[in-house]
Amino acid sequence: MTEQTLAGQTMLMSGGSRGIGLAIALAAARRGANVAILAKTDQPDPRLPGTVHTAAAEITDAGGQALAVVGDVRDEESVDRAVAQTVERFGGIDIVVNNASAIALAGTEHLPVKRFDLMTQIQLRGTYLLTSKSLPHLRKSANAHILSLSPPLNLSPQWLGAHPAYTLAKYGMSLLTLGWAAEYADAGIAANCLWPESLIATAAVQNLLGGDEAVSKARSPEIVADAAMAILTRPASELTGQALIDVDVLREAGVTDLTPYGGDDIQLDLFIDPR
Repeated sequence: MTEQTLAGQTMLMSGGSRGIGLAIALAAARRGANVAILAKTDQPDPRLPGTVHTAAAEITDAGGQALAVVGDVRDEESVDRAVAQTVERFGGIDIVVNNASAIALAGTEHLPVKRFDLMTQIQLRGTYLLTSKSLPHLRKSANAHILSLSPPLNLSPQWLGAHPAYTLAKYGMSLLTLGWAAEYADAGIAANCLWPESLIATAAVQNLLGGDEAVSKARSPEIVADAAMAILTRPASELTGQALIDVDVLREAGVTDLTPYGGDDIQLDLFIDPR
């Protein structure tokens, strides 16, 4: 895949202290982007690696300019501050990445309401806040993109019935994003969803989806990052309103060898049926 530039462009991301979000931030930085991250991780957590500050340091080391904003994507003041600081520091916003999410896969009778509220607040309210507050600046960009890390709308009973609360939260991100693609088509703002075909080797998979065995059947976060770059470096007019799978994006970009990403014996991610 030919590496295209993001030089001079500014990305604002929710989350990104670790995992897929950090991999996307680093890939953008290596292509010359300015990267602003809004995250709550001011202090290290012994269970999880990385803070917003260590992420900013890695972004700088990768060749980008970084801005770390400590705040909560659910909080309107935090989002206002992140947008204002990003525009003040870098002059605008070209890319919004809705990355922050919470996951709880319990069924309806066993999921505490506080976990339901957390997922819907982060995934739905947070995605809506970050994007809506950025839209006046995206309108001014020559190649504006909204990218949400959310799945295709697979209405199979297998997925609808597995964990309805989590499904609602993630599908809500997708619905908002596809809605923005239609709402802002005339403004030239692309809006797409991106989801991995396989499990991805992240702390969430390690801690919540099966430990070492699940990680052994996962690909690295870089596969999602490389797919994100293939989307974000394209003209906004060429690709919008799609719920995309990482491997399909890479294959279209000419990547046929997925072995560098690991996971020979992969486990399909949630919401993905065998193909």
